[in-house]
Amino acid sequence: MTERLVELGDAMRTIRMTLEYDGSGYRGWQRQKNGLSIQEVLEERIAIIAGERVKVIGSGRTDAGVHALGQVAHFQTACGIPPGSLLKGINSLLPDDIVVKALADAPPGFHARKDARRKTYLYRIYNGATPTALFRHWAWQIFVPLDATTMRAAATHLLGRHDFTSFCTVHTDATSFTREIYRLDIATIAGDPGPFLEIEMEADGFLRYMARTIVGTLAEIGRGKRKAAEMEDILRGRDRARAGATAPPQGLFLKEVRY
Repeated sequence: MTERLVELGDAMRTIRMTLEYDGSGYRGWQRQKNGLSIQEVLEERIAIIAGERVKVIGSGRTDAGVHALGQVAHFQTACGIPPGSLLKGINSLLPDDIVVKALADAPPGFHARKDARRKTYLYRIYNGATPTALFRHWAWQIFVPLDATTMRAAATHLLGRHDFTSFCTVHTDATSFTREIYRLDIATIAGDPGPFLEIEMEADGFLRYMARTIVGTLAEIGRGKRKAAEMEDILRGRDRARAGATAPPQGLFLKEVRY
């Protein structure tokens, strides 16, 4: 690729994108040395269209194997390509497992991460009696029947503003563990090859592994390994060792980011 040098005086634009991707083949959102990332693929393909190097900043870092239905990201560029043409051009170069769903010029100063006010994550559990081949990369397979009613009772303890230290990895650079969960819904969906549980949670932000640890703890309650009332004690304990195992990444989707 022949890189275009951005000259002094070029008008810089901020481009906002909404992305959908299957994270199965990636080491997560952020560039890293030990494998391919979503950010790396986007930056390389956008650079070809824009004729200059760009840095793509996402609303948050999805982990390896985690998917997105509505990730929001932005980048700055001096290229004058109209949004519609830019959208088509980028998508024409992206692999099939990454798609730009929407693209537009953003107001000056827009920042995909800093301006985000709420995020919604969806976690899908396949709860059939036999394995599924089609959904193995997009759901956690649990073959023991889960008690959704008990899980819903446990989830009510997490609503509101709390310290979520118990649901965060100990390997984190977070300076505050306080977050507010506005909504935590658990729906049972019948289907073929089998039933699914969909856990949807909306919050002002999520700590690393927070969504997956909440799901892992709810699953233990749904299996009868814990009681619903224990969720309150886990939350108040502020100790990662009190919560359940971290649910696997393939069932998690970043569904929506609100500004």
